Amino acid sequence: MITYRLADALPKSVLRDLGDGSAGVSPAQRNIEKRKCLENYLDQSYDSCILKKPECAQLVIDAWRYFDGQRYNLLAYMVMPNHVHVLIKTYEAYSLKDIVHSWKSFTSHEIYKILKDDCAGETPALPADKSLELIDKKYLKGKVWQEEYWDRFIRDQNHLNRAVEYIMNNPVKAGLCKRTNGWNWSAILVNKQGFKGF
Repeated sequence: MITYRLADALPKSVLRDLGDGSAGVSPAQRNIEKRKCLENYLDQSYDSCILKKPECAQLVIDAWRYFDGQRYNLLAYMVMPNHVHVLIKTYEAYSLKDIVHSWKSFTSHEIYKILKDDCAGETPALPADKSLELIDKKYLKGKVWQEEYWDRFIRDQNHLNRAVEYIMNNPVKAGLCKRTNGWNWSAILVNKQGFKGF
């Protein structure tokens, strides 16, 4: 399971606080606490939330689907307003790092194009360099995606089921919809019996 977020999804103060260690807490427990804190902030949909734009959300999904069956098998996904969850089974010839990089690189360029068109509609006489400046001020404040990503190796069928359940419950937990099937930007592409190899 892979999670990555928009570059502006968390305030700098939160990122600073996450770096502070809790005295007397084991590193494993500290990681659990950090993860819960991160999830809570992400659920608050802080800052630009450009993935709320249907065309941006669909672009991310299309990027995941593009190499499905060639570099990996796409099992489940969720596009939230400021972060994404995607579950894949990688093929040996392709590293996870390269796969995630290709998604982020492609979608960054395409999201900028979408936002540039949006800004041009608001201010049609704006020169190209000023248009990018407006995009940064209005939406991105620098870049689209945070450089890092979080990944978790799926150990077995039970772990796979829990990961899919977690992904699909994310918008319900964040208060964006009432049911797991109530969010447009999600899919389960693996049945409950699982995927060969788990």
